[in-house]
Amino acid sequence: MLESLGLSNVGPSPRMDIEFARRMNIFTGDNGLGKSFILDVAWWVLTRTWSRSVVMPRELDSKAAIHFRYTKTKGSYHYESTFDRKSQTWSVQQGRPPIPGLVIYAQVDGGFSVWDPARNYWRKDSPERPASYLFSAGEVWQGNAMCEGLIRDWASWQREGNTAFKRLRGVLETLSPSAEETLEPGALRRVFLDDPKQYPTLKTEYGPDVPVVHASAGVRRILAFAYLLVWAWESHIESSALLGQSPAREVVLMIDEIEAHLHPRWQRRIVPAVLTVIDSLTQESGSKVQIIAATHSPLVMASLEPHFDEDIDQVFHLNVVNSGVVLDRERWAMQGDVLNWLVSDSFGLAQARSIEAEQAIETAEAFMRGDTGSAGQGMCNRDEIDKELRKVLAGNDPFWPRWIVKAFPEVLGR
Repeated sequence: MLESLGLSNVGPSPRMDIEFARRMNIFTGDNGLGKSFILDVAWWVLTRTWSRSVVMPRELDSKAAIHFRYTKTKGSYHYESTFDRKSQTWSVQQGRPPIPGLVIYAQVDGGFSVWDPARNYWRKDSPERPASYLFSAGEVWQGNAMCEGLIRDWASWQREGNTAFKRLRGVLETLSPSAEETLEPGALRRVFLDDPKQYPTLKTEYGPDVPVVHASAGVRRILAFAYLLVWAWESHIESSALLGQSPAREVVLMIDEIEAHLHPRWQRRIVPAVLTVIDSLTQESGSKVQIIAATHSPLVMASLEPHFDEDIDQVFHLNVVNSGVVLDRERWAMQGDVLNWLVSDSFGLAQARSIEAEQAIETAEAFMRGDTGSAGQGMCNRDEIDKELRKVLAGNDPFWPRWIVKAFPEVLGR
C-alpha cells in the first residue's frame, strides 16, 4: 500500500506531503489544483512508469524531488527520486520494484493503466515484457498488442461461459445504477454491415438489447471500468498460477472522477459498489485493497457516510490559500445530505443555489442588517430586493420566512 507521498518543487505547490490511509483516500478540490496530478504521481511511484507524460519540476533551476514510502514484503520501502535535467528523467533505484501488489488506474478520459507484478517485472530474459499496460480509451474497447479489448474479450468470454464472464456479470450487476435497473448482458449479435464481429449487448426494459458500442457515455464508462477490473484480475490470477506463485497480497485501485457521466442516482451508489466489487474479486486470495480516488461529486461524498471508517479512510481537500495551493487532511464529519456537502469545506459553496439567488440573498441579508451600502446593483430598497428574490428563488425556499418576517412586519400585523 502507498503510505506517503512528498513533492518538492513539483506539482501545484512548492511543497506537499500526503500520509495515506490504509483503505480509502478521497481527494476533493476545484479544477486545476492537482487531484489528477497526485494520482499520476502515485501511479509512477508504485510502478516506475508514467501513465501519461512525465511530470516536470516547477522551476528547472531548483532541486526537485519526489519522496515516497509504501509497504513491501517486509516493512516499508522508502525512496527519494530527484529530477535529472540532462536526461529529463526522475531517478529510480535499480532492480525490481519492491511493491508486491497489483495497481489499476482508471483515468477520467476513459484510459486505463495496469501494473501486474506477475507480468510486468523487468527481467533480463524477457526484454519484450512491457513495463506496464497502458490503454487509451479506444484501446480499452478495440484492444491493442497487449489486450483483445472489451468487445472481443466480452464476446469470447460469453461464448465460452467461463469464469471471466461469470465475474463480469457479477461486477456489472454490482455496479448497476439500481437494483431495479441492472446492467445485464444480452445476446451477442452482429451490428455493422461491413463488420462480421458479434458485439456484446445489454438487456433493456424498454426494447431490444442495445449493443454496448451504442450505450450512453455513463454506461460505457462503467462497462469499461468493469471489464478492466475483471481483465486485470483474471490475467493476474492466471499468470500467478503459471509462475507457481500466490496472487498479489495488495491491490491499489486509483480512480479519477468515477462519477463522470453518471446520473445522480448512480453517483450515490458507485463508490460503495466499487468497494463491494473489489472485496468480492479478492476474497479468495485475501488481498488487501487500497483506493485512491478524486471526485467533484457531493453525492459521492454523501454515499460514503455509512461506509467511512476514520481508522482506515481519509478525505483530503485541495484549496487555494494566499495565492498558493494547500492540501488539507480533512477531519471526517458526516454532513447528512448533499446540500450540506455542497457548502462544506470539501466543495466550498457559500450556498447551494444559483449564483443569482446567492447574490440576491446576500443583498437581502445586508438590507435586514441595515447595511444599505452592500445592496446589489439595481436593488436599492425593500421592494426591488423582494422583486429580485421572487425572480430567482423557488416558492418553497427556506429563506422566505426570514425575509417576510423581517422585511414585511406589517403583513404579520407587527
